Amino acid sequence: MHPPSIKKCAMIALTGLILMTLGRQSSEASPQIFILHSYEADHVCGQPQHKGVVSALREAGFREGENLAIEVYHMDTKRKNNTEALIRQQAETATEAIAGYDPDLLITIDDNAFRTVALPLAGTDLPIVFSGLNGQPEDYNRRRRFMTSREKPGGNITGVYEKLHLADAIRVHSKLFPGASTLRIYTDPSPTGRAIASQVRIELENAPLPWRWELKMVESYEAYKEEIRDANQADDVGGIYPAALLLKDGNGVAHTAPEIFAWTVKHSEKPEIAINYAFTRMGLFGGAAVDFFAMGRQAGQMAARILKGEAPGDLPILEAERYALVFNLKRAETLGIDIPPDVLMAADEVVATEPPCGAAK
Repeated sequence: MHPPSIKKCAMIALTGLILMTLGRQSSEASPQIFILHSYEADHVCGQPQHKGVVSALREAGFREGENLAIEVYHMDTKRKNNTEALIRQQAETATEAIAGYDPDLLITIDDNAFRTVALPLAGTDLPIVFSGLNGQPEDYNRRRRFMTSREKPGGNITGVYEKLHLADAIRVHSKLFPGASTLRIYTDPSPTGRAIASQVRIELENAPLPWRWELKMVESYEAYKEEIRDANQADDVGGIYPAALLLKDGNGVAHTAPEIFAWTVKHSEKPEIAINYAFTRMGLFGGAAVDFFAMGRQAGQMAARILKGEAPGDLPILEAERYALVFNLKRAETLGIDIPPDVLMAADEVVATEPPCGAAK
């Protein structure tokens, strides 16, 4: 047997080098994340969170199209697929899409995506970060165990709980309207609506507040309209908190936030506290509202840390830390309200345009 030639040895070495390089490139492939929305595309609650997630990832060095791949799916469970059966169908479709994409990380936005897709994946190898969770993590944990505690979840799931900052909003509102004494809060019977009602109780029941508050769950679009008309007649009511974002009428037709708010600003005589700062652009008066972009940034920062090697179970579940002070000047003008200059100077955003058109019959 003759020893291998120098040429043959060189070819073997070159082949080995190529294989090593290919292996290294494969191991250093761009991470893939899957962002799952409960909402439809461009939803006023979901899109700011999405943008916040992408912004935080970019700041951490992960840029879509360069060293990060992002797949997105919108379950559309507020506007269209809003029965439990339809939500479950969407969950099955989304779960199949996630399995086919095989991401390095799953991000869910809002409760329906979390409870129907992320929660069943608890205990798997897939890291998950949630954003905008209204339901209490402890309640979800009783359905399926995914955390040891908020401080140290311990599993494959962590994220950002949507604190409403409603106590702060009431304090701001009461200073603007010192002659009133009551805030009326409206929620709907959807899973998210019930979760918001629970959040309201948790945030307000033991908080020292300058006003009374009344929580009302309205069962239909017609009932909501009656409640607004009733609030108009109550001298002690200094504002309303319209958190009923999905209402069906007597014909079973679903009405979502844009339509509900369009009707509200046409018929309500009380200044509204907006849950989401973007709702002021839809015509609501404003005040102290959750900053959904900032909440998404928090989730994106957590996602970046996981992509860089940290375990999701080591990252504490956070509360949305920031609220924005924002006012709609056109709505204030319609209601005959003069917002003090010092309050406007302190505002994060002032909206000076008319709300977009919507059904307001």
